[in-house]
Amino acid sequence: MPVLPLFPLNLVLCPAERLPLHIFEPRYLEMVRRCREEGIPFVLVYQSDEGRAAVGCTARVHRLIEQHPDGRLDILALGERRCRIGAVSDERPYLTAEVDLLDEADEPVEGRLRERLITQHMRLLELAGRTVRPHIYDEAPLISFVLGANGGLEAPKKQQLLEMDSERERIAFLSEHFDAFIPLVERAEEVRRKIRSNGHFKDFPPEE
Repeated sequence: MPVLPLFPLNLVLCPAERLPLHIFEPRYLEMVRRCREEGIPFVLVYQSDEGRAAVGCTARVHRLIEQHPDGRLDILALGERRCRIGAVSDERPYLTAEVDLLDEADEPVEGRLRERLITQHMRLLELAGRTVRPHIYDEAPLISFVLGANGGLEAPKKQQLLEMDSERERIAFLSEHFDAFIPLVERAEEVRRKIRSNGHFKDFPPEE
């Protein structure tokens, strides 16, 4: 089992997801330096008040965005593979852990289930005022992680998704989430339109 640096954060990273990170603690600056010099990934793992998750995602420093004069770094991390975390060591300034890299099951997924999920996600993007790019769905070998990274999941639910071994199970989980989440977004948008149209709160809510 490979031994990799561990980066506990109060967020969840999915495979193929790109995540900007601001690195400022000396121990994690050292971790990033080592990863870049040795060409190794680190493991981003969800840490909450309930503890540290047992499954994380390996990530590489995809790009150095900015190096600040005081040494702080802005990096773009790229998620790679799900992994199960084994024995943890504190011999270095940052934690390291034995990790078991998890393979994805080679299983067929019904086309209608996949297409329904894509339709739901496109609707969510439209409500959010985002540009819909159909090609992202065609290019994704595991569409659940692409949509899970951009589906309005709170961290605990996103962690649930990450821990699922079956793509079929992940698609069903996301579709159920969208069934509940999209009507909430639609109602919020209706309230938003009504507030704008009454002439009293022209700047509320503020545009992002």
